Amino acid sequence: MNALGLHARSAVRIARVAQGARATVRVAHGNLEADATSVIDILTLACAVGETLEFTIADPEDYDILKALVNLVNDGFGEPQ
Repeated sequence: MNALGLHARSAVRIARVAQGARATVRVAHGNLEADATSVIDILTLACAVGETLEFTIADPEDYDILKALVNLVNDGFGEPQ
């Protein structure tokens, strides 16, 4: 959804949202998985334009965080398309 793929600015935005969670939030790309609160971990996923991210939450109470992450990605991280 983002013309630049997953890069530092988008990773920071993911981490900021995930840091509001009560429990663990993970993000995966292919067979790689990362702590969604860590910018460095997120960047190791090396997700290019058009590839898919998968978010998981450990606590159902964090559904609002999951929803916010999905919205963030679907909005192209707020960057120009």
